[in-house]
Amino acid sequence: MRRRKATLGPQRPADTPTAPGGGWRRRLLRAGLWSVAASTVLAVLGWLSISLVPLPPALFEPPPAPLQLQDAGGQPLRQLRDGEGFVAHQITLAEVPQHLIDATVAAEDKRFWSHPGVDWRATIRAAFGYVRHGRVVSGASTITQQLLKLADYQPRTLPTKLVEAARALKLERVWSKERILAAYLNRIDYGNFNRGCAAAAAFYFDKPLSALSLAEAALLAGLPQAPSRLNPHTNLDGARERQHYVLERMLAGGWITRAEYEQALREPIRLAAAFRDFRAPHFVDFLMEREQQFPTLPDHGSARTTLDLEVQTAAERSLRHHLGLLRDRHVHEGAVVVLDNATGGVLAMVGSPDYFEPGAGQVNGAWAPRSAGSTLKPFTYLLACEHGASPATVVADVPSVFPTATGVFAPVNYDRQFHGPVRLRFALANSLNVAAVRVLASLGGPAILRDRLQACGLTTLTQPADFYGLGLTIGNSEVRLLELVNAYAVLARLGLHRPWCLTTNAPPTPPERRFPADAAWLIADVLDDDGARQTAFGLGSPLRMAFPVACKTGTSSDFRDNWAIGYTPEFTVGVWVGNFDGSPMQDVSGISGAGPVLHEVFAWLHERRGTTWFARPETVVEGRVNPVTGRLLTDRTGDSAAVPDSSSPPLLAPVREVFLADSPPLLETAEDFDARGRVRLEPEYADWLASPQNSLGDRAVSDSGPTTIQITWPVAGAVLFLDPDLPDEGNRLHLQARAAGGVEWRCSTLKIDDDASGQWAELSPGRHQLEVLAPATGQRITTWIEVHRL
Repeated sequence: MRRRKATLGPQRPADTPTAPGGGWRRRLLRAGLWSVAASTVLAVLGWLSISLVPLPPALFEPPPAPLQLQDAGGQPLRQLRDGEGFVAHQITLAEVPQHLIDATVAAEDKRFWSHPGVDWRATIRAAFGYVRHGRVVSGASTITQQLLKLADYQPRTLPTKLVEAARALKLERVWSKERILAAYLNRIDYGNFNRGCAAAAAFYFDKPLSALSLAEAALLAGLPQAPSRLNPHTNLDGARERQHYVLERMLAGGWITRAEYEQALREPIRLAAAFRDFRAPHFVDFLMEREQQFPTLPDHGSARTTLDLEVQTAAERSLRHHLGLLRDRHVHEGAVVVLDNATGGVLAMVGSPDYFEPGAGQVNGAWAPRSAGSTLKPFTYLLACEHGASPATVVADVPSVFPTATGVFAPVNYDRQFHGPVRLRFALANSLNVAAVRVLASLGGPAILRDRLQACGLTTLTQPADFYGLGLTIGNSEVRLLELVNAYAVLARLGLHRPWCLTTNAPPTPPERRFPADAAWLIADVLDDDGARQTAFGLGSPLRMAFPVACKTGTSSDFRDNWAIGYTPEFTVGVWVGNFDGSPMQDVSGISGAGPVLHEVFAWLHERRGTTWFARPETVVEGRVNPVTGRLLTDRTGDSAAVPDSSSPPLLAPVREVFLADSPPLLETAEDFDARGRVRLEPEYADWLASPQNSLGDRAVSDSGPTTIQITWPVAGAVLFLDPDLPDEGNRLHLQARAAGGVEWRCSTLKIDDDASGQWAELSPGRHQLEVLAPATGQRITTWIEVHRL
């Protein structure tokens, strides 16, 4: 029989039930343990799964970087916005002052340095606030979470917030706090299209980050909460209120002392003007338009252009000043281009006097096609010198007609006067139309001029040569100021062409020869001759400078455009003045409109940059010539009776002239004079010698005139056009005929006027018969013309 083990105290019978509640507690404890274990496992699995959460690829790419355009010396012209419309400057955290770092953390995420990417305390607080108030009353996004939103913005839903939290936890594992904060400060929007704290400091305070005060740093740190609403330029009070909040949080968090806090509150906020670098606007716009067709610039960083900001500023100032003096003569617009001849780089481009003027301010007058006026004449004379002519060569400035495919062409000079036999020097210096047309005709017509101008870079000459005709030399085509200045730079390089350029990063294009150097030197010598142009411009014109400059002006019909172009070996400067709407100015020519601007810009260049002049080529020589015949005088002929003595009028006195050694003027001989020592001229001068415009008097002689009437102009069947672009539509026709004893013109349908220069018909549309009477012989002949309006 088994004995039972003794026990201490009373014993519960084996079949006594468990005490009430004991089993429930054990089950609850067991369930709790299982819950903790499951939660721990889930937490561990969740924590481990964070490493599998992908981060947005954009986070690892730098934000779109803008491009800063600079002048040739590194001065900023314009900060171009990035692909999202922002201006930004990328910085490292070491470049950010500590008080801006502290202000940013205090304003946006005070536990940034301690949380793992998500601020759970702030998250729980925000959740309870939302449940209690039914709306968001406090934010919980950390700087890490905000950075992720900046890199990959998604609609704000609960799932995206959960993904964002997971990403924040993941990012804090792979990036340091410093790297996260630096990326945030480079990407956050501070308003007014400023991305990043460096761009914001420059825009709002015109300072680098290192120069920011505590008060300024606190103001910047407060802006990202609501950049538009807190814009200090439009809501300074709101921005200051936010600044005070940031300072209070910095004080409460121990980032600043009470003294620093109070000093920052007292510091006045001095905002910079709401302005970005926006210099040389037409130049930058033009560069960016060209960039779309011919990319040369980097995508970001900085790029230096050819522009010289000091030259640009001087040109802008001069243009605005002189246009202001011409306002009462209906002159409103103008443009200036300055070119560096050595490189072809554009040093200045002023497209209008005021870029921000409504309507026309942003039109770029440097690129707008305009009527060329007389600016193309030097190229005609250069072609003549290339073919053996020289400044001593004489051309007949007399009434002339030229047949064309549509009728006849009868050019007249600007002042409607004729000067008889003139040297090319005089003709070019005084911008005579008739002489220029005759020279081009002697070269075979307009094709040679058009082709050479195209080779010099004028892209507006797109029509066949016959479309322009001989009028090409006197400006019946359109040109662009920039291209015209570059064509003149060919003359400045003594015949070498180099394309114009806007940036310094492209390799230089080797120059190509377009004209002989010695012939180009002859043209420069003429265009610098103040004495030669005094007949048309006087001795005190704006083209007269204290140093050598080759100058040419031009004026289009009805004073719609005027030009002034000048060059030295270093620089070529061009000025256009007019109105963008094409309306005529009130008697403003190239000498009075564009000329003063050219003078002032070149005076500045000479003083600040320095200018020189061309050395005479060895192939250019000098000799004395007869100014009427252009013939070269020898020692023998210089002392002969054929040459006027020292008492002769200056017009007939021998002059010194330059020419190419291999193509000198013909030698003067006795056959050039009659028995009385008068210069013998060709028959084409007879009418001019008989007219009141004869400046030679009895020093020259031609045929005594035909025994029968000879009509020079208009020829029978001539078709004439009234041009609305010419003064009075160009309705005065110079009537030209010769006969012994003179002639008289009559017409029953047109009014005939007499003046010192001869007889003129006032044209009107229709078919008209004209009669010529020789009173000395009683002879009469007729001719007829047709007149149409263009």
